[in-house]
Amino acid sequence: MSLLAIQSDALGYGDQRVLGPVSLDIRAGEHLILLGKSGCGKSTLLNHIYSENRRECALIPQGLGLVECLSVFHNVYMGRLPRYTVLHNIRNLIRPAQARVAEILPLLERLGLAAKCFSQVADLSGGQQQRVAVARALFQDAPVLLADEPVSALDGPEADRVMSLLGQNFATAVITLHDVDRALRYGQRIIAIQNGELVLDQPSGRLTASALNEFY
Repeated sequence: MSLLAIQSDALGYGDQRVLGPVSLDIRAGEHLILLGKSGCGKSTLLNHIYSENRRECALIPQGLGLVECLSVFHNVYMGRLPRYTVLHNIRNLIRPAQARVAEILPLLERLGLAAKCFSQVADLSGGQQQRVAVARALFQDAPVLLADEPVSALDGPEADRVMSLLGQNFATAVITLHDVDRALRYGQRIIAIQNGELVLDQPSGRLTASALNEFY
């Protein structure tokens, strides 16, 4: 069953065409991986999907979208900011509610960040910041995950642990990656982008790493 449908003659920035035409159905319950060289249009497509379906999607952007002067706790809490009143959000900014802390701490523990709960994001390493963005998406608890290179700053075992965690918590996901082996392990469907076009759309079980390396 199609959950999200993308139809566009061209996607890009301003007058610059990056990708298109695009005809893409994202089915409920599938993990879709976008592959291709840097600058091929993966982020453009992911951002377009998000702009058209904000209410259904949790986004991990490539730039992470963190507020570095705030704590890890507050950045994760932002995943549910629209669910609460303005007054509650202001109070929580000044003095974190124990109920919210109790909800967020288990997520941070799973990501190895519990000890950093009230540390400023600016004081964290790149890999730790990336895990904060992952925690925010998990806390948001949206039906669909959109993630742009969510493990690029993590080493192999940590990257695999985070990918497994995302797979367990989001039934439907669209994720951009560069690692073709990881794409085959965690994706059910692979889309490759080349020269501004979607040139491959296949179940991962039909593909090999050597075949996918042709798109790099």
